Amino acid sequence: MTRRFLIGLATATALLAPTLASAGPTIDSIKQRGALRCAVNTGLLGFSAPDSTGKWTGIDADFCRAVAAAILGDPDKVQYVGTNAQNRFTVLQSGEVDMLSRNTTWTSSRDSTLGSVFAGVLFYDGQGFMVPKKLGVKSAKELDGATICVQPGTTTELNVSDYFRSRKMNFKPVVIAELNQIEQAFFAGRCDVYTTDISGLAATRLKAPNKDDYVILPEAISKEPLGPMVRRGDWEFFTIVKWTLFGLLEAEEMGVTKANVDAKKGEAGNNPPLQRLLGLSGDAGKGLGLDNDWMVRAIKAVGNYGEMYERNIGPLGIPRGLNAQWTQGGLMYAPPIR
Repeated sequence: MTRRFLIGLATATALLAPTLASAGPTIDSIKQRGALRCAVNTGLLGFSAPDSTGKWTGIDADFCRAVAAAILGDPDKVQYVGTNAQNRFTVLQSGEVDMLSRNTTWTSSRDSTLGSVFAGVLFYDGQGFMVPKKLGVKSAKELDGATICVQPGTTTELNVSDYFRSRKMNFKPVVIAELNQIEQAFFAGRCDVYTTDISGLAATRLKAPNKDDYVILPEAISKEPLGPMVRRGDWEFFTIVKWTLFGLLEAEEMGVTKANVDAKKGEAGNNPPLQRLLGLSGDAGKGLGLDNDWMVRAIKAVGNYGEMYERNIGPLGIPRGLNAQWTQGGLMYAPPIR
């Protein structure tokens, strides 16, 4: 074996190494299938719900598009799988889907016992209560003895029990699994109160025959960090999902939008962080097993995080609050891309 051949072989191996090291079973499956399988809520406005044409809308649905664009180059190559609160983890564990992007709260038990892990926080929420205005209730502290509609298998169900027990108050649960059925029960007066994440309450309120007949009480009784979830152990895919989320946050901080991403490339000459975000320098893409345009594709597909928020959550009337950038008093913060 000649020295020239050995040098050539070593060079070829070095060039291939990043891609080979980053390939994982989920990514291989996605590429072979030509589509990302994403588990979503079947009908939660602002997060994931099919519109009149059957197109999935919402910030969770958009995040699926961003990941598909980063990996496959096409945001439309997503196969959405509608799930409820009970089967969402099973479809991920069984491999029926590649990721869960379904307004799911990050907790220690879910992160450690389900064979899956959270890849970050897409939306900071909290649990609240909604009541008919005619009841005259102004505070959750006035709900002793109330009948409360709640979905089983959720942190919501646990939180409401904790809240009432800690205040030595009583309530009668009305447990209903499907979202549309629990909403119908609440509007029909089968329960005095509907409790879930405040964003969910806002979405349900928009479906009311007259939304002004209902009021969301001021208390948030829990922390509900909602984020995407992937199977434990496939760390290559986990890393791509996590850094796609961070990249969308970084894009907002740097003012890169769906409309100006190409123009920003021409303005990145003296801005090293912007160069790295847009793949003009560094090797962030190679480290993920992708090319360096991965974030450009994601941004072109859905815009930056702020654009996703305004397009999907904005119509619910929920201010940015904790979901604002860290520079604006919020909690949204991306580690450096470098």
